Amino acid sequence: MGYHRRHIAAVAAFLALSSPAWAQMPAEIAAPGEKTVITLHAQGAQLYECAATKDGKFAWSFREPIATLLLDGKTVGRHYAGPNWEYMDGSAVVGKVTGRAPGKTAKDIPWLKLAATAHRGKGTFSGVTTIQRINTSGGQLEGACSTVGTFNSVPYAADYVFLRK
Repeated sequence: MGYHRRHIAAVAAFLALSSPAWAQMPAEIAAPGEKTVITLHAQGAQLYECAATKDGKFAWSFREPIATLLLDGKTVGRHYAGPNWEYMDGSAVVGKVTGRAPGKTAKDIPWLKLAATAHRGKGTFSGVTTIQRINTSGGQLEGACSTVGTFNSVPYAADYVFLRK
């Protein structure tokens, strides 16, 4: 009986320590009642353009992401402007931001919730209704710039959770 209790305690401790990121999902980007289709890791860059602000100053303005989507360390797709996500099976999804939560540090882009607005092809992304960007690292560029129309890129990484109702 002692072994059985120790075994249950070990399993409970493992589950508590290895609980998925969605267990601590900020309310602003939660998707209650939706089921995970797939979670992919992204590595790439957030691209910014120098633009004039309303008060006549220059500041970096987000333009688009460019990232490789990875599963178990292997390239399975890409993420780019739109925002669009394409999977290796030919399916794709486009999203629109519906919620945001701050990244862990000021250098990390925010966590996002996006509603699927369009689909292409048949496959993994066909039934996706929501995309969450979580566990962000890097990608944030703020402050002044000197020449309108110049570009800058900042490396970033994130996990994208694709969900369906």
